[in-house]
Amino acid sequence: MFVDESERGCYLLAAAVVPVPQLQKTRSLLRGLCLAGERRLHFKSENDSRRRLIIARMVAAEFRVRVYFGKGPSEAVRGTLLDHVVADAIELGVQRLVLDSRDQAGNKRDRSRLAKTPARVHDLLYEHMPSSSEPGTWIADAVAWCHGAGGDWRRRIDPLVECVFDAGVVQ
Repeated sequence: MFVDESERGCYLLAAAVVPVPQLQKTRSLLRGLCLAGERRLHFKSENDSRRRLIIARMVAAEFRVRVYFGKGPSEAVRGTLLDHVVADAIELGVQRLVLDSRDQAGNKRDRSRLAKTPARVHDLLYEHMPSSSEPGTWIADAVAWCHGAGGDWRRRIDPLVECVFDAGVVQ
C-alpha cells in the first residue's frame, strides 16, 4: 500500500493498493509515463493534458485506491487518517505500507503514531520513501490531487477509488 497526501480545504491521504505480483508491471508503467529528465510524476507540477493522460493510463491499469480525509489541524487529522489506513491495510492483508517521505520531523511523528497502532502485531511493515524512488506513491499523489481538486478531476478518478473515508472534524 502506497500513501501520499494533499491539502485543499481539508487534509487528505490516498492509499494505492498494489498486489505484490503486480508491483514490477506497475512500476514500469509509471516510470514510462515520466517525461525525459523527470525522476517522478508529481501531479501538481503536471499540465492538464499530462494529467488527463496519466489518469487515463491509471484507470486503464485498474489501480485501486482508498481516500481518507478530514478537517482540523493537519497533524491531528493525519494521525487519525493514518490509524484508518493501518486498519484497512491489516483488513486487506497488506504486508508493507510505504508513505511518501516528509521532512525528518514529520517522518518521526508518523513513526511515533504508527508505533501505537496494531501494525506490528499484524506484521505490517511501514517505511517512508522519497517519491522519486517509489513509483507506487505516484498513484496516491495523482488520486489525492484529483480528489482535492474536485469537479471533473474527481470524476476522472472515480473508477480508481474503491472507498472514501471522511473523518469529519478532528481536534
